[in-house]
Amino acid sequence: MIKYIYPDGTHCYRALHTVQAIYTNDDGALVSRALKADQTGYYAFEIRGFEILQAGIVYD
Repeated sequence: MIKYIYPDGTHCYRALHTVQAIYTNDDGALVSRALKADQTGYYAFEIRGFEILQAGIVYD
């Protein structure tokens, strides 16, 4: 799981297998490219940062 931090300080979570790349664009902004929800391709969006989170274990 990846936690994205957006430039405005908000955040969201994405499954690791949906992320194709995280890179710095020509303007120096951090950008992620991820699979669209309908799986028809990828889209890119600016982020301020990210964390790779370890999967947790849930016990009943």
